[in-house]
Amino acid sequence: MAPLEFIFTILTISVVAGFIGSLVGLGGGIIIVPVLTLLYGIDIRYAVGASIVSVIATSSGAAAAYVREHLTNLRAAMLLELGTTTGAISGAFLAGILHSRRLFVIFGIVMGCSALAMLYRAKDRDQQVPPDPWANRLQLHGSYFDEALNRKIPYRITHTKLGLLLMYFAGMISGLLGIGSGALKVPAMDIAMRIPIKVSTATSNFMIGVTAAASAGVYFSRGDIDPVIAAPVAIGVVLGAAIGSKVLSKADNRLIRLLFVIVLLIIATQMIWKGLQ
Repeated sequence: MAPLEFIFTILTISVVAGFIGSLVGLGGGIIIVPVLTLLYGIDIRYAVGASIVSVIATSSGAAAAYVREHLTNLRAAMLLELGTTTGAISGAFLAGILHSRRLFVIFGIVMGCSALAMLYRAKDRDQQVPPDPWANRLQLHGSYFDEALNRKIPYRITHTKLGLLLMYFAGMISGLLGIGSGALKVPAMDIAMRIPIKVSTATSNFMIGVTAAASAGVYFSRGDIDPVIAAPVAIGVVLGAAIGSKVLSKADNRLIRLLFVIVLLIIATQMIWKGLQ
C-alpha cells in the first residue's frame, strides 16, 4: 500500500474510532489495535503505542467539551482516579509474576456479565438511590442538562467505597493485561455508583486521558510510538471525538447504553478468544 493511501485509510478509521470511543468512554483503542494488527500487519508494540495516543486524543477531544457542558463529574473523577492509578501500579507489578492467559478468559466473562447487568440496570433507573455518607461529605452529587429530554437531570451518587474498590480492580486489570480500563470504569460508575450513563461516559473520557498520559512516556522511551502511525491516528481520533462529544448530549440514554453494551460484548469476546488461543 502506498504511504499516502495508508495514512488516509488510517485517518478515516481513526475518525470512526474517536467517535465511538467518545460516545462510550473507552477511547479508540478497541478499534485501532485490531485494525492495525489484523488488517495492516503492524507489530503489536506499535499498535499499542498508537492506541495510547488515541486514548489521549479521545480524552483531549471530548473531555474539554464534556467539562464545558457540565457532563463530567470532576470531583468523582479525581477520587476514583486514585483507585485506578493504584491498581495500575499493582497490575504492572503482578504482570511479571502471573500468567495472563486464564485472566483474559476470566476478564472476558466478567465483562460479558457487566454488559448484561447494564441492560438490567436500565429497568431500575427510577428506584431510590441509597444514601452514602462519603458522597455527601465529598459533595459528589451533581446534575447535568440533557438535550434529548430538554431538562436538567439531578443525580445522587451512592456506594462510593465500592466504586473506589472497583476502580482499583479496573486499574489492576489494565496494568496486568495491557488494556484500557474504561471498559470497567463505566459499568462500575453506572451499576454500583448509580451515576447516569452520560455522566459515566463523560467522566470515563476524562479519567482515561489522565491514566494514558501517565504511561505514554514509558511507551515513547521504549520507541513504541511511531510518528508515521501515531500522527494520523491522533488527528483522526481528535476529529471523531469532537463529533462524538456533540452527539452524546443530544443522544437518547437508551441508545448510549445499548451502544456501550454492544462494544463491551465485542471486547469480552476478544478477551475470551485471546485467552483460549
